[in-house]
Amino acid sequence: MVTKAAKRHVSRVLRALRRDYSDAECALHYETPVQLLVATILSAQCTDKRVNLVTRVLFRKYPTAAHLARVPLSRLEKDIQSTGFFRNKAKNLIAMAQLVVLNHAGEIPRTMAELVLLPGVARKTANVILGTFFGKNVGVVVDTHVGRISTRLDLTWTSKDTKDAVKIEKDLMEVLPRKDWTYFSHAVILHGRETCSARKPRCDDCTLARYCPSAGEIEV
Repeated sequence: MVTKAAKRHVSRVLRALRRDYSDAECALHYETPVQLLVATILSAQCTDKRVNLVTRVLFRKYPTAAHLARVPLSRLEKDIQSTGFFRNKAKNLIAMAQLVVLNHAGEIPRTMAELVLLPGVARKTANVILGTFFGKNVGVVVDTHVGRISTRLDLTWTSKDTKDAVKIEKDLMEVLPRKDWTYFSHAVILHGRETCSARKPRCDDCTLARYCPSAGEIEV
């Protein structure tokens, strides 16, 4: 059971985030759920800025799952090469698109159970699609920023050495109000990029420092 003290702590953290990141949203560019899924798969081990540069052209060439399902593997590899790990990503994107066309009439499914059956889609990616596009707070997106900052803020009971995204997500789902699950991830990702970096967090400029047990620490 979440204690009253933990609920107060979370409430203060959320208020502070909303002051600085009231309009926090996904940094990836997209217009459809297919495009968001493609961009999210491409974002693995790649910056959102690079992904947006690639998808600006990619989405014109392959605007739907049906288009993507028919593209030759070698051609797609060339199209997405600059995002890194392009061979595996291209293979997953084509296989994902083919299954979406075959089993879902070209539309991205709207449940966690169906999404995680698609190639290249694990729980984190599914949470991005469900929360960001469909507005369904099924879980909390835990990337490196969310995992790191949630641990520093004592919003998770997972060991700092564990870095287990599934356990961290479970803790966050317990302590955060459900309506804030998607917003929290977007805001914390922005905060991680702008202020709370892995090695040199700018605690003096941090809106969350007064609520952060780790304020002043620097990881090496």
